Amino acid sequence: MNRTVKAAVLAVSLVLGLAGWRGLNVLMFSPESLSAASLKGDQAMVPNKVRKTKEEWREILSPEAFRIMIECGTEPPFSGRYDDFWEEGTYACAACGEVLFSSRTKYEHGTGWPSFTAPVQPKVLVYHDDLSHGMRRIEVRCASCGAHLGHVFDDGPAPSGKHYCINSVAMTFAPKSELQASSAPASEKTSPKPGEAVFAAGCFWGVEDKFSRIPGVLETAVGYSGGTAANPTYEQVCSGFTGHAESVRVVYDPARVSYEDLVRAFFNFHNPTHLNRQGLDFGTQYRSVIFTANDEQRRTAERVRDEIAREKVFKKKIVTEIREAAEFYRAEEYHQKYYQKNKKGACAL
Repeated sequence: MNRTVKAAVLAVSLVLGLAGWRGLNVLMFSPESLSAASLKGDQAMVPNKVRKTKEEWREILSPEAFRIMIECGTEPPFSGRYDDFWEEGTYACAACGEVLFSSRTKYEHGTGWPSFTAPVQPKVLVYHDDLSHGMRRIEVRCASCGAHLGHVFDDGPAPSGKHYCINSVAMTFAPKSELQASSAPASEKTSPKPGEAVFAAGCFWGVEDKFSRIPGVLETAVGYSGGTAANPTYEQVCSGFTGHAESVRVVYDPARVSYEDLVRAFFNFHNPTHLNRQGLDFGTQYRSVIFTANDEQRRTAERVRDEIAREKVFKKKIVTEIREAAEFYRAEEYHQKYYQKNKKGACAL
């Protein structure tokens, strides 16, 4: 046997040997007691309650949430907002709102991601075998919408021994105070008043259409805000001399969608690093602005903006203005619900 043939045989033998060792290693060090099959039971037959296309999720979620929850990514360790976070309350799926975990089962595992010993109830999660990156892991998904949340391991504390390692961006948090209010007797409950928010993110036709598609948004209107002229016309605003920005007023149900959710959607709708323009539209009337009605809205808007900046979701500096709400002047009727009336859009965000 010549040297070339010997080398080829040796190489093949080495590859097969390594593959066999790797397979044996998986079997030896990934106990059968923790497998997708043993965890999910009959849940594999339960269909998702919330079904959306990939593009529909892209419109609703922030770029980072879409990358993690829909494309099965992972946030960097120790970077998530809920890693070192110990307020009492519950954690829900950031995509569909299904309650997943309680602060009572949250603990410090030291890995850099929020860790829980158990979900609020077994049926809220589904499990899948994940053999990516040369490892054998058990992926955790939301049973309601199918969004990727993280993984579960068997290195947790007693008595369950489970370690649910979940991405922060895949969850939203509800404080205990809100939960107590929601559990009050029916006679003591009052429906939350609709909230109102105003945003500017380029051509208001497209911005209104995108906000109107968010579950929990009750009403939208396009108009002009942030300028000096009273009751301006479209032509006056387009001149650039009134100082107004093409804006959208959003009326929403706080029980279904939060102001923070709207702010995150706003940053997902457009490029906040473009100064006085979006797409092919140029001018100060197309600038990026969040008009805040009170200190709470301002703090929320600033927190979300700074968080997105830290996560480097955008390569360039965010130029979005966050300023006190000014008078909102409703635009001419032919601008209202423009996309719905014309069955197509005429501007690109």
